[in-house]
Amino acid sequence: MYLSDLHTHTIASGHGTDCTVNDMAREASRRGLQVLGITDHGPATLTAGTPSYFRSLAVSPHRRFGITLLYGAECSILNNNGDLDLEDEILELMDYCIVSFHRPVFLPKSEKENTQAAVRALHHPGVKILGHMDDTRYRLDYFSLLSEAREAGVVPEINEASLRPDGYRGDTTANCMEILKCCRRLELPVILSSDSHGTDRIGDFTHAEAMVHNALFPEGLILNNLLPEIIARFGASFPRSEDICRSRNHRKPDDAAEGMLSSL
Repeated sequence: MYLSDLHTHTIASGHGTDCTVNDMAREASRRGLQVLGITDHGPATLTAGTPSYFRSLAVSPHRRFGITLLYGAECSILNNNGDLDLEDEILELMDYCIVSFHRPVFLPKSEKENTQAAVRALHHPGVKILGHMDDTRYRLDYFSLLSEAREAGVVPEINEASLRPDGYRGDTTANCMEILKCCRRLELPVILSSDSHGTDRIGDFTHAEAMVHNALFPEGLILNNLLPEIIARFGASFPRSEDICRSRNHRKPDDAAEGMLSSL
């Protein structure tokens, strides 16, 4: 079992769910996760989170229902310059940021242009994860992109939603295998992500786990169970990183967590 999921969405992403942060944390705790990342879409996604929403997350509790919460954002890459849909000053407040291509925000271009945009995007403050770079519509030079990511301290995800039979990014199997091949060569870690919109898929890595195991990818390069490293890499605003070491013994909801504002 993997104990962390750093790519999930609430009602603030504007589609796919009406679940709040509290709903997500409660379900993650019930499923035995120890770290949950909330990464709602930035404002380029229709009806998604506003800058004020992300500012409020930056001062939200990092413990709910006995688990550790990290607050990030999934930002859309806007153009060839790698501009994102949240300002750097907001990204600096967050624990981490995922950068991704989304249609119609960034329409697929040439392999060179797509790669250039992604490379430039990963140098924004707080960017720590390359989101679903397996999308078959966006051709990429994976080795060049992941080499840059390694130098910048950014890791790619293996995205469960991409690999599911009902995924809408095409058959991403070959692209995921190429990502894993490059990461093995570069000794670059990966993180498995559910990309769950709402509670239904939190911590579900069925296809992603099968992918890394079929690829014989080293378990030591899969970050999900390396909890102190998760906090060190992705918990920029986390107040006391040593708390993660105690989370194994505190997974039941507590009264204080139950009383958190459900509007978040």
